[in-house]
Amino acid sequence: MQQFRNAGLYLVITSSFTSGRPVLDVLKAAADGGIKLVQLREKSLSKKDLFKLAVEFRKVCDCYGVLMIMNDHIDIALSVGADGVHLGQDDFPLEPAVKLAPSLIIGRSTHSTEQAVEAQNLGADYVNLGPIYPTGTKDTPVKPLGLEIITKTAPKLSIPFTVMGGIKARHIPELRQHGAKIIAMVT
Repeated sequence: MQQFRNAGLYLVITSSFTSGRPVLDVLKAAADGGIKLVQLREKSLSKKDLFKLAVEFRKVCDCYGVLMIMNDHIDIALSVGADGVHLGQDDFPLEPAVKLAPSLIIGRSTHSTEQAVEAQNLGADYVNLGPIYPTGTKDTPVKPLGLEIITKTAPKLSIPFTVMGGIKARHIPELRQHGAKIIAMVT
């Protein structure tokens, strides 16, 4: 968890946002650039193909000392030896995930202070707050939460939190000013 807390940036890699570059090439380039925390998020692959990709993704992460978080699939996370799994509101339930995989870093997507606190109380190791800004990377009925969600939620959490959603490099200073320490980015 210490490496997670100190990561600064949390890269979420999905083939639909790599401009046609292979996912593993993007991972290697990011690792060469110093990234220490990545999530493999593929929504359109078959489970079998996702597993194969996750095996290779894990190997690259091991070579570079990068934490690997698997999106959605706790079974694949456990099978490939990922460091963690990130679960959305409609994914595998948090409480059984914590019991099933106590060795994994378990994160939860949240869209309000109440959801963040609930996830913390259910055993999440970290929560993600978002979307902060309008985003085109995910269809979500949730409207942008704005910077206020950070200042409102941070004092209520004893676990780390990440922020996500529409974030560009130009947003990083204002996110940091509002208390964000780990910034998740897709594009």
